[in-house]
Amino acid sequence: MTSVSDSYGVIAAVVALGLVGLIGAFALNKALTVTYPTAGKLTTYESGVDPVGEGWAQVHIRYYLFAYLYVIFAVDAVYLFPWATVFAALGVATLIEMFIFLAFVAVGLLYAYRKGVLRWT
Repeated sequence: MTSVSDSYGVIAAVVALGLVGLIGAFALNKALTVTYPTAGKLTTYESGVDPVGEGWAQVHIRYYLFAYLYVIFAVDAVYLFPWATVFAALGVATLIEMFIFLAFVAVGLLYAYRKGVLRWT
């Protein structure tokens, strides 16, 4: 039977080996990369349009709320689709649990709607 310190020693060795590999990969990349920085390469490039004016633009907070809502519902899909693929094997209890989960998501969507977050104008 192995002791706890032996188990931690193996974990420490794996972490150390991983860090050495990571640092080695970055060092090898740095050593083998050939760069010729020029003024053209160092300019900002966005969608084929030359930069004109300042880089400052104000964005309405509502767009951040749309992004936040998107993240919430994307996470919802991450849980919903794998559950749907194995639903038959899991039984009725998981069906009830999924409806409770969807009820929480629906309450969040209703709250966002009532606060006016989902209006574009």
